[in-house]
Amino acid sequence: MDNETPLDADELMNFAERVELLPPMDAEWVERLFQECLRARMHEAELLTGQIVGGESETDSHDIEAQLAQVALDAAEWLKTLWNVGYMGACSFPSQPRSAFPQVELEDVLKSSLFARIREGKRPLPFPPPTRQGLPWHDLVEGDKGTHFVEAEIVRDGEGAVIGAIIEACSGWQIVGDAIGEHDYIVQHRGKGPLFQLHVEDFASSLSREAPRWTLRLRAQERGGFRNFTLEWPKEDGSVQDVSLRAATWERAESEASYWIATQHPEMYGQVSFERIG
Repeated sequence: MDNETPLDADELMNFAERVELLPPMDAEWVERLFQECLRARMHEAELLTGQIVGGESETDSHDIEAQLAQVALDAAEWLKTLWNVGYMGACSFPSQPRSAFPQVELEDVLKSSLFARIREGKRPLPFPPPTRQGLPWHDLVEGDKGTHFVEAEIVRDGEGAVIGAIIEACSGWQIVGDAIGEHDYIVQHRGKGPLFQLHVEDFASSLSREAPRWTLRLRAQERGGFRNFTLEWPKEDGSVQDVSLRAATWERAESEASYWIATQHPEMYGQVSFERIG
């Protein structure tokens, strides 16, 4: 008999008869082992036919299909962002938007903080965030307001005038206004997003987020049993634009308002606090 060939039904039943001939002390544990083997064989047959008792196979299949569908949707959102905004999230960015679409490698998928962010249900920023040692630094833009210890240096032109900063190997930092001290500057990444105070020392540089410069009102109104949220946006002519927000809670309303600002006025993103009205 070929030891690698599964036993057929007749051979299994022959084993059942031989178990009865064993001494009582051995027959008990061999019988239990044999019954477990039979259950495994039956389960294997049910898996092959897709007819697991209780409909578990069909349910599992639907769950897998739903998960794969969500991954496909997330991947589509990721690739769309790469095309429209132009940043990868691993090692091959920035890429110019709408041209020279980057080649997506396995490392980009596994290490992309943008893809991980989308998989967590968060909306991608409409502009590339700062990077830290080559990887997108979302936490700096959206995380807590604490101080980050960084490697930084000030960039000067040929005449010694300050023209920018390199922070954590990212050269896209701009100096906003005049220096506020011998070693302190207000910086912003590529003219978009929050403002930060950069303190530069040889071995102990730090980056601290500035407090919001503006406060805008979020208004909630009850209509037909539903609560609607709007952002009151002041226009240059002195009028107010009511921006409708797709939200059911105050927290989501603030998130949607921030995303609208990031899309429409990226130079103000992260510099606005909200006052809840209603």
